[in-house]
Amino acid sequence: MSEKTIRKIQSFVKRSGRLTEGQKYGLNDLWSEYGIDPIVDQIIDFNTVFEKQQDVILEIGFGNGNSLLEMAINEPERNFLGVEVYEAGVGRLINEAHKNQLTNLKVIKEDAVEVLKNNIAASSLTGFQLYFADPWHKKKHHKRRIVQNEFMNMISDKLINGGFVHMATDWENYAEQMMETLEGHVHFKNTLGAHIYSPKPKRRPITKFEKRGERLGHGVWDLIFTNEK
Repeated sequence: MSEKTIRKIQSFVKRSGRLTEGQKYGLNDLWSEYGIDPIVDQIIDFNTVFEKQQDVILEIGFGNGNSLLEMAINEPERNFLGVEVYEAGVGRLINEAHKNQLTNLKVIKEDAVEVLKNNIAASSLTGFQLYFADPWHKKKHHKRRIVQNEFMNMISDKLINGGFVHMATDWENYAEQMMETLEGHVHFKNTLGAHIYSPKPKRRPITKFEKRGERLGHGVWDLIFTNEK
């Protein structure tokens, strides 16, 4: 599959709306402290952008940032890089990170596919997280789902040998596609064995989105795989 095809993956819907003062403050006044503006074809030096040299976990599509914020607070021994295009969520996360004086969290407000292709070095990530990605639930839209083999090729390349992939979704059909894609990939191995979903790990916070899904009777499926090159 060509790079041109990968570039066409529409993994998000760019939402807009009125921003609160706190969100504006995060996006504007605090951006230089927490935001990263990628330069085309220039690799981001994690040892420069983060205060401490430690493992880097990438999360794509963090929404309002609640779970990523909590993880960064609870795991100071790791650096977290969040990629999201939803401005309100980006602004909110940065504002809350500032309130908590976090030094292990950075944010990019760009298309994640382009960031992965152009700005993340091979074998530079310890983990990759994708929680409750847009399921594109209509069958004719399934091709827009981000979890496809071409995308996972990029993730495998950016992860260290032994690095982890953790995905969670409340759409059973998407969970099945994730499982099929990951188990069919040459470099990923299910940590629990073939076709087995993982119990929710303690380190993954329960979000408002997830609680809402539970009230509606939705199940939640976690998948944890390792990258073995």
